[in-house]
Amino acid sequence: MRILITNDDGINARGLDVLHGIATEIAGDGGEVWTVAPAFEQSGVGHCISYSRPMMVSELAPRRFAAEGSPADCVLAGLHDVLKDTPPDLILSGVNRGNNAAENVLYSGTIGGAMEGALQGLPAIALSQYYGPANVAIDDPFEAARVHGAGIVRRILDCAPDGGYDYRLFYNVNFPPVPAAEVKGTRIVRQGRRVGTGFGVEPQLSPAGRRFLWIRGGDQQRATGSGTDATANLDGYVSVTPMRADLTAHDALDRIEAAFG
Repeated sequence: MRILITNDDGINARGLDVLHGIATEIAGDGGEVWTVAPAFEQSGVGHCISYSRPMMVSELAPRRFAAEGSPADCVLAGLHDVLKDTPPDLILSGVNRGNNAAENVLYSGTIGGAMEGALQGLPAIALSQYYGPANVAIDDPFEAARVHGAGIVRRILDCAPDGGYDYRLFYNVNFPPVPAAEVKGTRIVRQGRRVGTGFGVEPQLSPAGRRFLWIRGGDQQRATGSGTDATANLDGYVSVTPMRADLTAHDALDRIEAAFG
């Protein structure tokens, strides 16, 4: 199997090394793992692409490239330049430093990389490691992802349905904020919402007196309701959420159509 990996934390991120190990195990003997990742951190860029400017792509080592762009850019570079003659069988994005559950999904460059893979017609999985009091200070905060990642990816690939829709499925996987030995299992759940929390801004004055705003996140230890991603993670489970790029509110179509007569 040939696998393309990317992330949003950047080419030198620890989580990308974890993902490379997962991908190598999945690819198997004779397989190939190719890396095209952002040259600099791209957290929070979502599914953006560098449509209005070119990006430089540099080969750092065999099968390892850095692109001055977003994770979605990296997937495009991987598919249509680096691997244009030998396309990959699978795209993996991550392992993100921090969760991409609940509303974080909408901002995540890790998710954006997987989404672009699905839009390009390939199986794609985003992987993220939740941080919390039980794992943030241990020697390997990515331990849960490192130990359980390959098994989760295999199970998704073995059962992944896809057909009859315009937009291909991709998968959002979040590993719980606990050491690997304390992972309780896997839950297939929907995306949640942390009610009463979210992103905001914090003003700060520079030494020169100029006013700047820092973007700050909300409480990541808040649960999101039964059957949802963040709740499963905080309860010690790996969450798997099937997703599509289709943002249509299908449940509202008939009602809105009726209102318009």
